[in-house]
Amino acid sequence: MREIKFIDVGYSDSDEVILKDITIEIPTGYIYTIIGPSGAGKSTLIKLINRLIDPTEGKILIDGKDIKDYDIIELRRKIGMVFQQPYLFDGTVEDNIKYGPMLKGKKGIDVEYYLSIVGLDKNYRTRKVDDLSGGEAQRISIARTLANEPEVLLLDEPTSALDPASTQVIEELVMDLKNKLNLTFIWITHNMEQAKRVGDYTVFINKGRLVEYGETRTFFLNPKNDVTKLFIDGKLTKEETE
Repeated sequence: MREIKFIDVGYSDSDEVILKDITIEIPTGYIYTIIGPSGAGKSTLIKLINRLIDPTEGKILIDGKDIKDYDIIELRRKIGMVFQQPYLFDGTVEDNIKYGPMLKGKKGIDVEYYLSIVGLDKNYRTRKVDDLSGGEAQRISIARTLANEPEVLLLDEPTSALDPASTQVIEELVMDLKNKLNLTFIWITHNMEQAKRVGDYTVFINKGRLVEYGETRTFFLNPKNDVTKLFIDGKLTKEETE
């Protein structure tokens, strides 16, 4: 997968405009962090990518092909998603990791391999999911998603419910996976310090519109838009976000 391209994308829910005129290109092999105030449209944006919802305006292209022209199951195998709260199935860790590949008819899934790439040893394969800590459960959630061999991972606040030590583990894991597997990550975060740590590029959305995006270091050190500057400085008022 070479790139994801948004062209004048918008999304309206009934009479409310959630997103408007989003145009952005996301190439392979980078971590794009998406920041913005609550209600800005960040989660809506990534839900559009794997068609949990469809845009009401514009197009989203993957390798130049409209996502509506992909088989939806094929699309969601290409584009995995990890949520704020890890939703694991009842049973063992092994049951969870094998689930997606087995639906595709794949046999001989190397569970220990997927455990190893999220930093867990082979003894976890027989662990009951109810016995996992929050950080362990999130790593298993990532391992389960990786077992489907995606090309893109969408991360919707994956560390917001975790303690600082577990957060650091997930951040380091994602950066390592990007380098080892050449995956593309699109990561929603409310934590600007986290965006600075993990993002190759940062995207700022406010009131459903793309305000600014660019290389992360430049984005934070030299923002071009006055609204971006206010947001980074924590001075964006409630009126300016609604």
